[in-house]
Amino acid sequence: MAVARKIPELTGRPTTFCPGCGHGILTRLLGECLTELGQDHNVICTIGVGCSCIFDTAYQGDMIQAPHGRGAAVATGVKRALPDVVSLTYQGDGDAYTIGLAETLNAAYRNEKISVFVVNNCNFGMTGGQMSWTTMPNQVTATSVHGRDTALTGMPIKVPEMIAGNFQTAYVARGTVTDAKHIRELKGYIRNALKAQIAGEGYSLVEIVSPCPTNWHMTALEAIDQMEKEILPYYTLGEFCKRGGKQE
Repeated sequence: MAVARKIPELTGRPTTFCPGCGHGILTRLLGECLTELGQDHNVICTIGVGCSCIFDTAYQGDMIQAPHGRGAAVATGVKRALPDVVSLTYQGDGDAYTIGLAETLNAAYRNEKISVFVVNNCNFGMTGGQMSWTTMPNQVTATSVHGRDTALTGMPIKVPEMIAGNFQTAYVARGTVTDAKHIRELKGYIRNALKAQIAGEGYSLVEIVSPCPTNWHMTALEAIDQMEKEILPYYTLGEFCKRGGKQE
């Protein structure tokens, strides 16, 4: 017999994310995991600048708006001041990687006891779809109208691999929202990241590869097809550093 899933109180309001965007799924998964772990009334969320600002349309917990790119630094301050609170960031790739790479990497370098969640949709989504450091080769954006030329701009950055390969952190993974199987896997990654923090193990990062139909100028189904054919083969899914320090 099918069992109805309870909508988590923490993220129970409707969001205003664009249709077909993966942000709404991540919002729901975060609410479910925090509730199931008994932390839904013991969490402070730091949001970045960009589409992550829309997170507050659904989120009903304590929240801080960080300056652009400074999410990990603000979350670190929260955790050091209130060590028993779950401190997490909710950011996009433009915020966490392009604008805020120093903060993201330095928090990982110090193995701060925070959880960083980054939605990678290969562009600056909120401000009109400009190229970011995760934009794919030849991808057309508002600032790469002829397609990204990697000979001039470099290849798309892979931050989870960078962190897992160079720093001693608690947990690093990359998931996606393309189908039910991957959504279930992503929820497991989110739980692991939060559990690593609750157990005092250190820094955790989960990247979520997400479609952006609005700025990619595609339907939702076309965006999913684009992800499966071109984006996910480059941004490998899985756990790069498992709890206990094991690297894959």
